[in-house]
Amino acid sequence: MPHKWKEQKIEALYRLIAELDSPEQCRNLFDDLCTKREVEKMAERLYAAKLLLQGYTYNQVMAETNISTATLSRVSQCVQYGQGYSQLLKKQD
Repeated sequence: MPHKWKEQKIEALYRLIAELDSPEQCRNLFDDLCTKREVEKMAERLYAAKLLLQGYTYNQVMAETNISTATLSRVSQCVQYGQGYSQLLKKQD
């Protein structure tokens, strides 16, 4: 039973984020939900993913960002096999 409630809470968060109308609303929500450092870490991961998609090597990404090798490995796996980074970042270019 607790697992079901956890999934429902996560789904509610995704739905709320999907309903946001502007970057300002998103900023306000994330400012309330997360610490500044948590938001910075997410932004850093997104930037690393973008660099990987542009063909940067691990060493180049490490030089440009402030993330650990473990985090970069995770980002790389998501870029290669995930569904979020590639689709969303390609829309921005």
